[in-house]
Amino acid sequence: MSGDRVAVIWRSCLLPGSETFVRHQGDALTQWRPVYLGAVRITSPLSRDTDVVVCPDTPRGRRDWLRLRATGGSPRLRRLLARLRPDVVHAHFGGDGWLVSRTVTQLGIPLVVTLHGRDVTQQPAEPGLRGARHRRNLRTAFDRAALILAVSGAIRDRAVELGADPAKVHVHHTGIPVPPELVHRPKHWDVVFVGRFVEKKGVDDLVEAAGSLADLRPRMLFVGTGPLHEPVRARAERLGLDATFLGALPPAEVIRHVAESRILAAPSRTASDGDTEGLPTTILEAGSVGVPVVSTYHSGIPEAIIHEANGLLGAEGDRAGLAANLRRLLTDAPLRERLGAQARRRVETDFDLRQQTRRLETHYASVTPKPG
Repeated sequence: MSGDRVAVIWRSCLLPGSETFVRHQGDALTQWRPVYLGAVRITSPLSRDTDVVVCPDTPRGRRDWLRLRATGGSPRLRRLLARLRPDVVHAHFGGDGWLVSRTVTQLGIPLVVTLHGRDVTQQPAEPGLRGARHRRNLRTAFDRAALILAVSGAIRDRAVELGADPAKVHVHHTGIPVPPELVHRPKHWDVVFVGRFVEKKGVDDLVEAAGSLADLRPRMLFVGTGPLHEPVRARAERLGLDATFLGALPPAEVIRHVAESRILAAPSRTASDGDTEGLPTTILEAGSVGVPVVSTYHSGIPEAIIHEANGLLGAEGDRAGLAANLRRLLTDAPLRERLGAQARRRVETDFDLRQQTRRLETHYASVTPKPG
């Protein structure tokens, strides 16, 4: 049961289907009552009728949305927040923090901003005026925020490089729901990939690495969509891979498929435009169901996966090394079992959603007056 204090969870586009972490975290609050507020509504499996939207899909609403993005101000946003009377506003992503920061500052509401990855890597590195605007807006959000949360140490360091006060920035792992008991499911797949088909996910590296494992002929499952989906699928076909592409799926189905796989592959890398991960949720989800991960030394991933302890890591973009790690796990069942069990223990200890959300509530309390 959520408490009497109100935490407005702000995501300007509410809510893409890939952002289950926003819902999971808000729904796990116990001492605060979450209210989900967005500028515009995104139709997805995560949409809810109870979501509050500032700019409805009307001519006036679309004009208000343009004004908010251009100026960081909106009379309707101010009226809604004044009516909701939140004790804290928690914005996800740095750009969204800027969008709401002017209004919450005027209303005297403490602002918490969570940084996830591309908001402090790829976007500020864009060329010309776009990059300059991102950097300026981030500095403004950093100055106005009472607290800045980074999903990994690498993201924290990048925020400080971009001008955030180090005293304001704390690493906070969002966490994931952890099943109370580990149920071993029959394995239908050898290797599963879950994520957007974009450059930073390294899905093309995975396909090429799998192509060098022809003697093992692993059963590959790819879950997700994105701009690289068709090229990757075509390349898998040319390589003769035993590969199934299911597109985007609801979260419960994703977890089931991961649990029915021997290995999760997450070969993340820094994209050519500078886009990087924070700490991919899929890695933690795999650990929660006892599935070992083959991944890379990229951004916050080594904060969750320790090579040889609860998974295997390799260099970004090293397709031969990726293939070797996949081969090692595919041909060594005891090693898979050991790493999977350790992955589960690591998630239980450091990434359980309930524990992490209790810590988040402590962060909220640190920037808000004690209730009278």
